[in-house]
Amino acid sequence: MRKGFNKFKGTGVAIVTPFKKSGAIDFDAYAQIVDHVINGGVDFIVVLGTTGESPTVSKPEKKALVEFSVKAINKRVPLVVGIGGNSTADVVLAIHRTPLKGVDGILSVCPYYSKPKQEGIYQHFKVIAETSPVPVILYTVPGRTGSNIAAETTLRLANDFKNIVGIKEASGNFDQIYQVIKNRPKDFLVLSGDDGLTMPLIAAGADGVISVIANAYPKQFSDMVRLSMAGDFNAARRIHYDLVDFTNALFLDGSPGGIKAALEIKKLCSNYLRLPLVPVNQEVYKQIQHLVGQLEK
Repeated sequence: MRKGFNKFKGTGVAIVTPFKKSGAIDFDAYAQIVDHVINGGVDFIVVLGTTGESPTVSKPEKKALVEFSVKAINKRVPLVVGIGGNSTADVVLAIHRTPLKGVDGILSVCPYYSKPKQEGIYQHFKVIAETSPVPVILYTVPGRTGSNIAAETTLRLANDFKNIVGIKEASGNFDQIYQVIKNRPKDFLVLSGDDGLTMPLIAAGADGVISVIANAYPKQFSDMVRLSMAGDFNAARRIHYDLVDFTNALFLDGSPGGIKAALEIKKLCSNYLRLPLVPVNQEVYKQIQHLVGQLEK
């Protein structure tokens, strides 16, 4: 059994990075959100993912945020840190420089912009697997990166490196995901990277999700995931459809703008993002506000 295999099943939440009006990280709000999602029943937390606006968080801030996360979570749930990039050497350096004591795994995105061939992607993650002292979760999200980890490459990495424990699949390509689920080693995780596709992917054999919506509604979404994984799709479907309009609204005008709007409405953090990201437009904000009101009746 791969080390950490069972730590990352169920509902992971890609936690936001709250900012103050000055642009500084709001650690008080961050601690509040950590407690909110843990008390809501999520199974693990991912810090410095896309939802955490990692491209605009400086290296010293990343170090401080990881150290703060370890203390704030205090071993209540596993912690995963996003460490990825389009330069293999820089990712290796970041792994060495990140304080990983108390961290349970890293999430590493497919190299972006340069559009490497599949062999280049394989070699990139080979180096990361050989470097990382903690388990590695692959992350494919071609809509953001312009490159994709093909099913064949995922399976090759899964078979060659025990330190690679799973993949966050946000390709939206069901056939690709099915091929990974069908042919993977038994101890290799497939996690949904799309909230709206989580229930059908679990029905197809996936092991959980790394979620955006769970920042705002950790209990409801975690309940839906647990019910799905237990095979109670009648109950899971009811929660899925309760949340589906809200889930869709979060992505109408960019992410994490949508979830930050929702968290401001719920008084969990302020609605500040770092450029080049900006808050959602007023029409979408009002729609999210209306849907939050419906969910909390």
